Amino acid sequence: MDKTQALYQFWNSFGWPALDEQGDYDEKDMKDLNIEDRYIMYEVQTGDYTGPIALTASLFHRSGLWEVISQKAQEISDYIGQGRCMEIDNGYIWIKRRNPFAQHMEDTQEQTMRRIVLNIEVDFLTAT
Repeated sequence: MDKTQALYQFWNSFGWPALDEQGDYDEKDMKDLNIEDRYIMYEVQTGDYTGPIALTASLFHRSGLWEVISQKAQEISDYIGQGRCMEIDNGYIWIKRRNPFAQHMEDTQEQTMRRIVLNIEVDFLTAT
């Protein structure tokens, strides 16, 4: 598993569909993937052992309430804990929470869509 595949696997392990935010998705793609009411859009950047990289992901949930999306953010926070290591080709990635970890965002276009931005830090413990 390479670095990009590891990020995909990590974000897709929480029971909500997860998509690379740079992907080219239209409304039909979202419906075909059954991604309408809740999903994760995550940032992809990679590096090596020389230093951590700050990354974000956004949780989206169509609801009038913050309860479900806040619980998902807490689930991810608990899973990461003090850091989560994953084995990849030629090394490991180490995923940690950044401060602030979770931030509520308002969607001015769609009042029923809730969004929480998650901030993580990833160390790519590889030579390349």
